[in-house]
Amino acid sequence: MEATHPIEQQPWRRRVVVTGIGLVCGVGKTAPEVWQGLLAGRSGMAEIKAFDLTGHPVRIAAEVKDFDPLLFIEKKEARKMGRFIHFAIAAAQEAMDQSGLKIDESNRDLVGVHIGSGIGGFDVIEREHTNMLAGGPRKISPFFIPGSIVNLAAGHVSIRFGARGPNEATATACASSAHSIGDAFRIIERGDADAMIAGGTEAAITPLSVGGFAAMKALSTRNDDPTHACRPWDKDRDGFVCGEGAGILILEELEMARARGAHILAEIIGYGMSADAYHMTGMAPEGEGCRRAMNAALKVAGISPDKIDYVNAHATGTPVGDSLESKAIENVFGERALNHTLLVSSTKSMTGHLLGGAGGLEAGITIMAMLNQIAPPTMNLDQVDPVCRLNYVPNKPQPARIDYALSNSFGFGGTNGSLVFRRWIE
Repeated sequence: MEATHPIEQQPWRRRVVVTGIGLVCGVGKTAPEVWQGLLAGRSGMAEIKAFDLTGHPVRIAAEVKDFDPLLFIEKKEARKMGRFIHFAIAAAQEAMDQSGLKIDESNRDLVGVHIGSGIGGFDVIEREHTNMLAGGPRKISPFFIPGSIVNLAAGHVSIRFGARGPNEATATACASSAHSIGDAFRIIERGDADAMIAGGTEAAITPLSVGGFAAMKALSTRNDDPTHACRPWDKDRDGFVCGEGAGILILEELEMARARGAHILAEIIGYGMSADAYHMTGMAPEGEGCRRAMNAALKVAGISPDKIDYVNAHATGTPVGDSLESKAIENVFGERALNHTLLVSSTKSMTGHLLGGAGGLEAGITIMAMLNQIAPPTMNLDQVDPVCRLNYVPNKPQPARIDYALSNSFGFGGTNGSLVFRRWIE
C-alpha cells in the first residue's frame, strides 16, 4: 500500500509546485535548447577557450559558448558582476518568463530568492588578485567583493525582480543548488513565502579552479577527445569534466499558482539531506550517506521507493563515486533497480559537472523528463563497469512512463541532497 502523503499527515504543510524552468549550460542557453541537445546526445565539452592553457594538464571543459550577458543586463551593471551572476540572471529571467509570475506591491514581500553556488565569482577573485600583484591594492576594483561573494547571485535576482521575501544562498559544494531548491520548498511549505526563485549557478572554468581539480586527480584527462571524456559508469571513466551555467526553478504554493491560472509543470514533494561524516572528498562506504539522503526524501514525499520511475544521478564520471552512488541506489530501490525497471541516467555526460550549479540544472532536466515522458541518456557508456548493475539509459533516450522522479546531488565534505518530484496531472 502506498504510504500516506505527508500533507495528509501534517495539515500545516502547504503543497509546492514548479511553474518555471530556466537553464544555461554548455549544451544550450535556454531550457528547450538544453533538452533538445540532451535528447540528441550533444556534448557541451571542448577545448577550453577562456584562458591560456600553457602548462595545464587538463585542457577541456563544458563552457557556455557565445553567452552574451548584455542580452539581460545593462553593460555598466554587467561589469560589476562575476560570470556566475550573469548566468543566474539569465536563467532566472527565462524561468520567470515561463511562469508568468508578476511581482508587485501586492505580493513582493512573500516572493523570495534562494540561489546556491559552490564557489561564486572565482573569475573575479583571480582577476583582482592578478591586478593587485601587478599594481598594488589601489588596482583592486571596488566591485571585487560584491562581484564575487556567493550570495550576490541571489541578491541581484532579488533586486531585478523586486522580490522582498526570504533571500538566501547555500554553499554546500556540489550539493549547493539542490539544497537551495529543497530549502526554498520548505520555506513555502511552512508559510514563510508564497513563491521562491530557487536553484544554483557556477562559473568556475578558470586557471586556478581547473588547475586545482586537476591537482586532485579528479578530472578526466582525455584532452584529445573531449566529447567522449565524461563517461559515467563506464569501465574506462577517469574523472569529471568541469561545466558552468545555472539552473533556476520558480516554486509556488499550489493554491496561489492555481488562483492566478499558472501552468503547473510538476510538484516538488520530497527533500532529503544527510552527511557522510567520513572524508573531506570521498564518499562513505557503500554510498551510505547517499542512501540516507534518498530515503529521507522519500519519507518526506510519503511514497515508497517502488513509485520512483527515474533517477537523475549525481554520477560525475569518477571511478569511485559512480560505483558508490550506484550501490546506494541498489540499496534504496532493491529489485526494481536490479531488474532494470528503474531508469537511472547522468546528464553530466553531456553538460559536464556544474559543481554548485549542478543540482539546479538537473532538477530542471528531471522535470522535463517527466513532462516529455522520456529519460535522457547517459552518453559515452560503451562498456558498463561490472560493479555497476543498473539501467543507465546508455547512449540514447528511453521513452517511459515517469510519474515520480528523484534528483541526486552530493558534495565535498560529505554533504548530500535528494529531491523528489511528482508529475503534475490536474
